[in-house]
Amino acid sequence: MNAYEHTQKAPLHWLLVPPALFLLWAAWLNRGQTPVVLFMLGVAGLLGTLAFCFQRLTIRDEGQWLAIRYGPLPVFRKRIPYADLTAVERDRTSWIDGWGIHWIPGRGCTYNLWGFACATLRVQGRIVRVGSDDADALVEFLKSKLPAKA
Repeated sequence: MNAYEHTQKAPLHWLLVPPALFLLWAAWLNRGQTPVVLFMLGVAGLLGTLAFCFQRLTIRDEGQWLAIRYGPLPVFRKRIPYADLTAVERDRTSWIDGWGIHWIPGRGCTYNLWGFACATLRVQGRIVRVGSDDADALVEFLKSKLPAKA
């Protein structure tokens, strides 16, 4: 069986926690101003939720497709059917691709958590970059899943 599964952990979420804590503190200091406090609590809650969404990135073979899941809070995920793959290569993302989930005109979609190593996939003519600290093994696995050319 050609199964693949790899989970990358990264400190990206720690970039979101300090601003969330600062907003909670600021909301406490401004507790007499209800609209300001509600706004600060809302933004702090959003940052805290995002911090729990982007602690790890799991890339896994799920039979007919490649599953990309951020976690531990499983809000953001993507499935890419192997039948739609046309090419796979080892690549590096650029600073413009960023970390997280991004779509940039002319560069395609990027699913990345930390670092710059990635697998660049051609999926029905679109570019999808999947970042990983295990990019070489991911590329080799995905090459084995490319549909056979008739």
